[in-house]
Formats: sequence, structure tokens, C-alpha cells
Amino acid sequence: MGQALKKLAVVTGASSGIGLELAKLCVRDSYDLVIAADRDEIESAASELQALGAAVQTVKTDLSRSEGVDELCQMVEASGQDLEILCANAGHGLGHAFLEQEPKAWRHVVDTNITGTLLLVQNLARIMQRQGHGRILLTGSIAGFTPGSYQAVYNATKAFINSFSFALRNELEGSGVSVSCLMPGATETDFFERAGMLDTKVGQAEKDDPRMVAKVGFDAMMAGEGDVVSGWRNKLQTTMANVTPSETLAEQHRKMAEPGSGSPS
Repeated sequence: MGQALKKLAVVTGASSGIGLELAKLCVRDSYDLVIAADRDEIESAASELQALGAAVQTVKTDLSRSEGVDELCQMVEASGQDLEILCANAGHGLGHAFLEQEPKAWRHVVDTNITGTLLLVQNLARIMQRQGHGRILLTGSIAGFTPGSYQAVYNATKAFINSFSFALRNELEGSGVSVSCLMPGATETDFFERAGMLDTKVGQAEKDDPRMVAKVGFDAMMAGEGDVVSGWRNKLQTTMANVTPSETLAEQHRKMAEPGSGSPS
């Protein structure tokens, strides 16, 4: 008899940072992988993961486009393996004042963080629902608790994801499919460089280790928890955000995210 296929985990935004660390945790738990990102580094990430013992398929595509989501979903369906895990981690940030941003730029944030994520989750959660089992981890953010002056669109997309995850979790109750939301704070990745925020206080501040953040999220997903905030400082920040007026939160965020707010290099 042929050897039974391993179960499959799908991780998006897996070329680096939290996504790559989530993929490593899946490998260490004996899952094969389909990983996706819009960057060439996805191939070096695949090599690193294969060295850990997993079969890895890569999709280099832009998940802000429905065609990119379709390409990823088709690869998952063609694998013939049980889909056990989806880590919907792909996300895109954008700094600076909203009125100074090109519509193309902020639309890409919305289409990546919201539209593409929802299309992917809907397609793959339907597979899980038919199977009667599966685990979904959405990467939200503590940014979703705060009106994000000079990061307005990004923070709003994460507020959407934070909320959506709990709604979907409730709808799938009893189906065998769990939904968890990882809410990290500022993490040591290339996020702030890609968002054009290296000259801000938050861009220059000490950040969390992506390995720690991924482990917190992975463990919460495997335990079937609804949400998890990584790091005690972030937990404190979200607690305070719940009792602080939005106008005050927006002003606090401005001081951290306004261009030029960081110390001169």
C-alpha cells in the first residue's frame, strides 16, 4: 500500500516574518505546505522549509487580485490532500497622510487585507466545512483597536479582520472548523520599510520577535481559541484602548506614526 498523504497547511505572506515562522511551525507539526507571497523570496523560504522535511509548493502571486486567489485555491484542490490549516497572514501596510496617498496604493491595502483575504477564506473554509474539520488563523492586529492617524486605511482593515474573525467563528460553530485571530503589535519584520514608515517613532521602536508572535498564534489556533494578543505590552494596550476615547487614541497614534516623528539617524 502507498504511504498516506500528510495533511496540508496553507500559509500566505510566507516569504518572511510571521508568515514564514507560522509555516515552520506547521512543518514541525508534520504538515505539508502550500505557501504564497507576492515576492521572489518565497522560493528561498520554500527551500528553508523543505530542509525541515516538508513537501512545499509555492505560489508567487498577488492575493489582492481574484486571479491570484484562484491560482492558490486551484493548487490546494489539486493536491488531493486534506486541508487542515489555513494561516491567512498576507497583509500590506501603508503610512503617511491619507490625502497624500494615491488611490492605487490604498486600494491595494484594502484588496490585500480585506477582499483577497475574504475570497481565500471563503473558498478554503468551504473545503474544510465539507471535510468536517479544519483550523483557520487570521492575522489581525492590535492596530484594529485604534484609529490610525497616518496609517488610517491599514488600521481600519485590521479592525475589519478582527471583527470578521469572530463572526465567522460563530457561523462555523459545530462544523468542526475553528477560526482564530492573531492580534500582534509592532513586530520585527520588513512591514514598516514596505509601508514607508522607517522615519516614525513606531518604525524605529523596539519590536516583538516574529518567532514569538507566530508561536502564540499557532498555539491559539491549535487550541481552538477565538483570539490571542501576543505580548504583555500589547495586551495592556488593547485593554486601555477599550476604555479610551477614540479622539485620544487617534492623537496618540499620530505621535507614533506621523512622518518624521522618529529620532534622527
